[in-house]
Amino acid sequence: MLSQDWLVTDDGTSEAWEQSPDNLEILTSQYRLYRFLTELEDILQKFQSDRLRLQAIFPLVRRLLTSSEWLQGEYLEPNPETGWSVLTLYDEPDFPLTVQTVAWLPGKVSPIHNHATWGVVALISGEEKNTLWRRTNKNGSIEKAGDIILNPGEIMGLMPDAIHHIEALGDEPTISFNLYGETNYQQRFEFDLVTCTAKNF
Repeated sequence: MLSQDWLVTDDGTSEAWEQSPDNLEILTSQYRLYRFLTELEDILQKFQSDRLRLQAIFPLVRRLLTSSEWLQGEYLEPNPETGWSVLTLYDEPDFPLTVQTVAWLPGKVSPIHNHATWGVVALISGEEKNTLWRRTNKNGSIEKAGDIILNPGEIMGLMPDAIHHIEALGDEPTISFNLYGETNYQQRFEFDLVTCTAKNF
C-alpha cells in the first residue's frame, strides 16, 4: 500500500502531497545525519518560502527514514507519568534546526498547540492521529478542521501557524521523527477549548 504525505496549512486545511518517484539506489544507500543536515542547510538558504522548503525537505526525510537503520532505535521509552518522551538528535545554538524523535504511549493525547515554525513529522512506528484546528478569532477560540492518521513511512508537514493535537492509536508506542525550524516562542501557543483562550506553550 502506497503511503501518503500531507501538508497542514496555517488555517488547518490538509493537502495530500504526491511523493517524488523513488530511486531505489538512493533510498537504500546509507544516508548519514551529517549529510542530511548539510542538505537541509542548503535548502533553507535556497528557499525563503516555508511551503517550498517543506516540498524540498520531504524527499530528504523519506531517504533518511528508508536508509538509516540506526534511526529506528533512536528514541527514549515514553515516561510513564507524562506518557511521552523526546530525544534530541541535533540542536545547535544559532542554527535554525531541531531534530528529534518523539515517543508516545498508546492512548496518550497531546495538548492542542501550534509550533510557530515550519515542521515535519514522519512516523517511524505505530499509528498517530493528528486532529487539525483553525482559529476563529485572535483570542484563542478554535474549531476543528479535520483529521490525518499517519502510518509508518508517512510524512506530514506543518506550516508555522498550523494547529493540531496528537493521539497515539493502537497497542504499541508511537515513534516519530520530528524536524523543526527556528521557533518563535512568543507565538507558540497551547489552546484551551473550554475557556477559548491560548497561552504560551
